Amino acid sequence: MGDRDRVYGVTELAAEFDLTPQALRFYEEKGLLTPQRAGGRRVFTYRDRARLILILKFRRVGFSLEQIAEYLAHYRTGRPSAQQYQDGLTKIRNRLAALERMQNEIADIVGELKAMERDAEARLAACEPSLAAD
Repeated sequence: MGDRDRVYGVTELAAEFDLTPQALRFYEEKGLLTPQRAGGRRVFTYRDRARLILILKFRRVGFSLEQIAEYLAHYRTGRPSAQQYQDGLTKIRNRLAALERMQNEIADIVGELKAMERDAEARLAACEPSLAAD
């Protein structure tokens, strides 16, 4: 049996990605994963595993569940159209721009904190030696 024919139980698939079984059930409730049933148990296929990889990748870079669901809907229907690719590219660029703005804000805050640290160190050094040692 090849990898594409392999099936995974909830616990097994969750463990592979360091998730809880509840996380997989949550993604199922949101319609992002659609495992088959075998004997009343959820069975995840190679395709489900690939979808989970995409879900986790999109979550990691900050996409909402709704945005992920929209992307996966295109993925499910086969080859996306040029317009769907363009829409996806726009969303990626928007997210990238937001992250770059956040990065700049963080850099500014770090700079301010370093200046405050230098000021506090200088003030401490100007204190009496007995206080500076504390």
